Amino acid sequence: CNMQNDKRRDIMNDDNYVEWLVKRKDPAYAVPVKILMIVVCIFSVLSALQTVFGVIVMTIAGVATYFVFLNLSVEFEYLFAEGGLSVDRILGKAKRKKIFDCEKDDIQIVAPADSFVLKDYEKQGMKVKDFSSGKREAKVYALIYQKGPDHFKVLIEPNERMIGAMRRTFPRKLVM
Repeated sequence: CNMQNDKRRDIMNDDNYVEWLVKRKDPAYAVPVKILMIVVCIFSVLSALQTVFGVIVMTIAGVATYFVFLNLSVEFEYLFAEGGLSVDRILGKAKRKKIFDCEKDDIQIVAPADSFVLKDYEKQGMKVKDFSSGKREAKVYALIYQKGPDHFKVLIEPNERMIGAMRRTFPRKLVM
């Protein structure tokens, strides 16, 4: 048992294993939609007290409100390990799904999103995947990678530890 704990500690202390959580900025329509859903729930409860049909409406409104609140709270968890990057989307701090995974051999370059170096790599029809917070002041990096014939531009917000791990893993592919 102690050997397993030591292995876990070694993995967690490994300089090339970095986890980072980024909360996406709520869209401008989030607050009005949440207020609207709460008002709909209140009216559906009042109608449920009067008719059987109101119970059905209340159930539908409750389920819809749950999914709206769940989908408006989004976080991205980055995991950089052994030179590969994976991103999980976490909805409502409860539901997790892996949405991106790439190996270090597929990565062509990592640079700040506004860097002139990216112009040489960006191609017409390149698919863009945005896993950043969407905040104006955020330091966003673009990761260009190729999977088969497809080229992708992935927008992320790594912390300093993750940048350092990338620098150690593939120093020629990281542009500061």
